[in-house]
Amino acid sequence: MIVRTLDECTDNDRDIKTPGWRSRRIVLANENRGFSLHETILYAGTENTFWYANHIEAVFVVEGKGTITNDDTGEVHQLAPGTMYLLNNHDHHTVRPETDVRTMCVFNPPVTGREVHDETGAYPLIKLEDSE
Repeated sequence: MIVRTLDECTDNDRDIKTPGWRSRRIVLANENRGFSLHETILYAGTENTFWYANHIEAVFVVEGKGTITNDDTGEVHQLAPGTMYLLNNHDHHTVRPETDVRTMCVFNPPVTGREVHDETGAYPLIKLEDSE
């Protein structure tokens, strides 16, 4: 059994901070569970464009409001507590938080915690043995 608090994922290598968002990685690839779990906060007034070419992501909004745009279709969806979105087609997307938006995210395959968004907004596919 693994039991971990957000405090244990704060201000260390599990805590990734950028100008637009912060992600605390609660479960990572090295736990060998087949997914990773993150608490991510997207900051109010930012515009965050992502594309997970190598991962599937499910996102559940816990707090806040904003919009997500499917950049391929132009479709816009409202984000509010209780909303889930699944990027099941490696969708190019932009999140525009009106307030800070706190989410819980699941990635498959799991991230190692060392990934950095490239110029396309994607994470590279890093194998666990590459990150150790």
